[in-house]
Parts: sequence; structure tokens; C-alpha cells
Amino acid sequence: MSTSESTSENGSQSTSERLIESTRELLWERGYVGTSPKAILERAGAGQGSMYHHFKGKPDLALAAIRRTADEMRTAAEGVLNGPGTPYERIRAYLTRERDVLRGCPVGRLTMDPEVIASDELREPVDDTIDRIREQLAHLVEEGKEQGEFGPELDGEAIAATVVATVQGGYVLARAAGSPTAFDAAVRGLLSLLAPRPADRP
Repeated sequence: MSTSESTSENGSQSTSERLIESTRELLWERGYVGTSPKAILERAGAGQGSMYHHFKGKPDLALAAIRRTADEMRTAAEGVLNGPGTPYERIRAYLTRERDVLRGCPVGRLTMDPEVIASDELREPVDDTIDRIREQLAHLVEEGKEQGEFGPELDGEAIAATVVATVQGGYVLARAAGSPTAFDAAVRGLLSLLAPRPADRP
């Protein structure tokens, strides 16, 4: 541990923040297996030993990074899903909100990492975030049914699962094609299926 790393609480926090943010970026770009402690330190501009001064090791740092990424994704989704508009308008706003489609989903990316999936602790914030978003979507569908915006035959949980699958699958197709076109097409298709019809309205 260098003197500069322990000079003050503010300095310590700054190093910790840089380590977490660098880990978040690398996990998104390379996944857990491809993110080495050396790469984290280089990206953070931190000296050797910094990681172990602030964290127990790579798994501990990765958990902090994953939790922050999951919290941000959940907050962004909730901001739209709990925002103004009818249930359909809020689902549409969620599906069409600005995303870095070609980089993929920072949380969905983690579900493809065998080491993350094998770790209950690392997987927990990922599972919790996806479950929370799915629950909110299901609630919106049920709300839309009550208001007559959606037909009574729609199953809130099934539609919510379809929305999440469309987003995550859209990321994969867009990355494979090197273009957001596939993502946009999937979203348009789902929205056209969900769009309220005159007969559905009261």
C-alpha cells in the first residue's frame, strides 16, 4: 500500500471509485473471465496493491461493480415504467428509451458469464434486477387490462417475460449484425402486437 493511497479518506474514496467504475466498464466490454486485476488497475490508473487495500480481491470488487450497474439499470427502468402516460405508453417508453444497443446490456452481458452464473453472490443482483423489471412490466399490463387499454386475455407475467426477452434478444441480434436495426425491428414488432385496438378501449 503506497503512502498516496492512504493519505486521506477522500483520496481513498477516489481510488475506490475509480476501481469500481473501471471494473464496471471492463465487465461490460470483456465479461468477468476477461477482466483481469491487471486490466482493472491499468484502467483505473491505480497502483499495485490498490485493489487489495480497498477490496478483498477481484470477486469482491466485481460484486461492488455489478451491484452498482444493476442499481443504475433498475433505477433507469423504474424512472420510465413509473413515469407519466398510460400503461402502453410507459411500456413503449421503456422499449424505445435511449440505449447503447451495439455495446449490449451491461446486466444481460453478465448472464453469459459462467463464473457469474456459478456464483450465487455475483448472480444475485443480476437476477434481482431482471426480476424487478419483469414484475413492474407485469403490473403495468394488469393495470392496462383494468383500464381497458389491453384485452382481458393478456397474461401480465407472460407479456413481461416477452418484453424482457425482446430487449435482451434484440441486443444479441444487433451485436451479431453490427447494427441496431434488428433491435429496433424487434421493438417495433412487439409494440405493434401490444398496441391497444379500438375494441380494447372502454
